[in-house]
Amino acid sequence: MARRNTAPASRPAEILREYGPFPEAAIVAGVTFDGKDVWFAAGKHVQSFDPETGAPGRALPVPGDAGTAFDGRHLYQLNGGTIQKVDVRSGQVLSTLPAPAPKCAGMTWAEGSLWLAAHHDRKILQIDPETGRVLRTIDSARMVTGVTWVDGDLWHGTWEDDVCDLRRLDGETGEVVETLTLPPDVKISGVESDGGERLFCGDGRAKVRAIRRTR
Repeated sequence: MARRNTAPASRPAEILREYGPFPEAAIVAGVTFDGKDVWFAAGKHVQSFDPETGAPGRALPVPGDAGTAFDGRHLYQLNGGTIQKVDVRSGQVLSTLPAPAPKCAGMTWAEGSLWLAAHHDRKILQIDPETGRVLRTIDSARMVTGVTWVDGDLWHGTWEDDVCDLRRLDGETGEVVETLTLPPDVKISGVESDGGERLFCGDGRAKVRAIRRTR
């Protein structure tokens, strides 16, 4: 496929709503969406909330300090370099895998695979969720945080030199198509799409924000 010969578009991000701070949430790291509730890694547990009301929901006693993903039945939670597969009903950890690179951050599920942000390596890795084998590698120009797929595009957050933005990549080539710039005080940890106009973004501290997805 031919490479783009024009600079990617850049525009300010539109913040639709803020959620939090949440009780007993030491951090807001990885973020995912199960079709009804948003879940995020809160340090010593994984917490859910209703994105329509903002009300906290269930908490699972699963430690999490980075990416969170949902495959339609299970949660996947990064903690200390380990990917935990979690029964979303009971909170039981069913199995574990080593993360495919040091300092992995964001994580999402798409088309039968897990996709992880190798933060310090500035890469996004597609892995087999059963074996952990790396299936594809996408390079980034900046340190990557949250990742999510929607409508054939790969969105990811960046956080480097205390500056964050959201980037939309061509799902086939991995090239940056668009960048959403953020105010200096807004940070991006986890990122997950609701399949519609919202990208749910953790800020690494106490809040989750809904940011409008451009199309």
